[in-house]
Amino acid sequence: MASALILIDIQIGFNDPIWGARNNPGAEDQAGRLLKRWRSDAAPIVHIRHVSTEPDSPLGPMTGGTRFKPQVTPMPGEVILEKSVNSAFIGTGLDTHLRDLGVTAIVTCGLTTPHCVSTTTRMGANLGFDVRLSHDATAAFEFNANTGWSQGLDAPSAEQIHTAALSHIHGEFARVMSTDAILEEGP
Repeated sequence: MASALILIDIQIGFNDPIWGARNNPGAEDQAGRLLKRWRSDAAPIVHIRHVSTEPDSPLGPMTGGTRFKPQVTPMPGEVILEKSVNSAFIGTGLDTHLRDLGVTAIVTCGLTTPHCVSTTTRMGANLGFDVRLSHDATAAFEFNANTGWSQGLDAPSAEQIHTAALSHIHGEFARVMSTDAILEEGP
């Protein structure tokens, strides 16, 4: 069975300026490349949508921010699962869906690297899936630093946050790879 592609929270709500500066502006395009390949190989695809429980959130149901970005808009028949926490495995049925398909490996990508992508990747590995994570189909924002606790410390940049999150995952929870390398291996 081919790996399942898990596209995490690639939503227009992340265009909101509240998140601050981000790294990797081409992440959505890279995720779109992965999606195109998975579609052409008829491999399993799961779109994850974050629906915030905070009414004013850019990812809330009333803001329009839950719509998928154009590069990864689901096609009819593709699975869409909704969540309101960081892990795509919590409360969504993702684990059951993958196991029912006989999937033992996943590829993760999406937004944001240190939050929902990291949490889903880690949990996928903990559940026994072989995980590849596309480092250039993910991105982080300055907002991810959440430096309110760190009085007197300089806030890391979005690139530093992204790199640190990937460094914590690589080798223990996933193989962190480029989109090109994943495409070369295939689903």
